Amino acid sequence: MSFQAYLDAAEAKTGRTPQELVDLAHTRGFGPGTPAKEVLAWLAEDFGLGRGHGMALVHVVRNGPTIPGTHVGTTGPHRDASTELRLDGVAARRGS
Repeated sequence: MSFQAYLDAAEAKTGRTPQELVDLAHTRGFGPGTPAKEVLAWLAEDFGLGRGHGMALVHVVRNGPTIPGTHVGTTGPHRDASTELRLDGVAARRGS
């Protein structure tokens, strides 16, 4: 599953765009120095997200939407189209 697919699945499970979840995390005081386990516990408790989806969001909460280009342009199951993740939600990408 690509990084973007994890974020899209988290949106489907929670009904909130990745950006909304990141904004909520920042409102709670989570940011670059926050241990992953704290963000994961919050996402599990409040939204029922598991570790895989949670870790994708942890990355964005702590580092922003840029990811390493390791899998960009590859054909493997973890490939992403870009090093920039879309946080605005699946609906915003329809037709674009």
